[in-house]
Amino acid sequence: MALTASKLRANVYRLLDQVLETGEPLEIERNGKLLVIAPKQPREEGSIWERLPRRQGFIVGDPDELIHIDWSSEWNPDPN
Repeated sequence: MALTASKLRANVYRLLDQVLETGEPLEIERNGKLLVIAPKQPREEGSIWERLPRRQGFIVGDPDELIHIDWSSEWNPDPN
């Protein structure tokens, strides 16, 4: 999806930061033609999972035990 030049102008810094963070090009439509804003060098980092910041102390205990918790008594198919 291409943005208009007006939307680019309104959010230029946020959009430029987004291109730098994700490495994904941004398409801008101007006078019926497409322009692309893209990082000159590709991202050197790994996958999105490797780029997530590490959060220490949010899981108390063994994370493998979370896999085996039975939540079936908590599930309600009719939320009303």
